[in-house]
Amino acid sequence: MLSPVIEKALNEQIRVEAQSSQIYLSMASWAEVLGFEGVAQFMYAHSDEERMHMLKLVKFINERGGHAIVSALDAPPVEFGEFKEMFQELFNHEVHVSACINDLVDICLQEKDYATHNFLQWYVSEQIEEEALARNILDKIKLIGDDKGGFYLFDNDIKQLITAAAPTQQ
Repeated sequence: MLSPVIEKALNEQIRVEAQSSQIYLSMASWAEVLGFEGVAQFMYAHSDEERMHMLKLVKFINERGGHAIVSALDAPPVEFGEFKEMFQELFNHEVHVSACINDLVDICLQEKDYATHNFLQWYVSEQIEEEALARNILDKIKLIGDDKGGFYLFDNDIKQLITAAAPTQQ
C-alpha cells in the first residue's frame, strides 16, 4: 500500500513524464515541418518513450492500491529557434527530470518505502542514459557548427540513434 505522501509524489512524476512527452512531440512536429525527417523521427520516438515512462508509473500506483491521476499539462512551445537550441532544451529538460526522480527517491527513503525505491531504480538508470544521449547529440551539433551539409548528414545519422536506443525502451 502506498502512503499518501508517496502517492502524491508519484502522481506528480506522472505529470512530469506526460509533460516531457508533449514537449518532445512538439519538437518532433517542428522538426518535421522544417523538413528534418530524421530529427522528427527521433523526437517522435522520444515522445513515445516518455509516454511509456508515464504509463509505467500509472500502472505501478494503481497496482499498489493508489489512484493514478492524469492531470492537465502546460502547452509546450511550438518553435525552438535552431536545432542547437532545441537539443539544449532537450538536455536541460532531461536534467530537470533527473532531479525530479532523485527527489522522488529521497521521499521514498524518508518514508521507508523500499518497494517504490526499488521500482524507481529503473528510472534512475534511464535518466543517466537520457542525459548522456542528449549530451552526445549536443556534442555532435557543436562539431557541425554552421555547416548546412553537416546538418543534412546529422539528420540522416540521428535515425541510427532511434534504432540504437530501442532496446532500452521498456
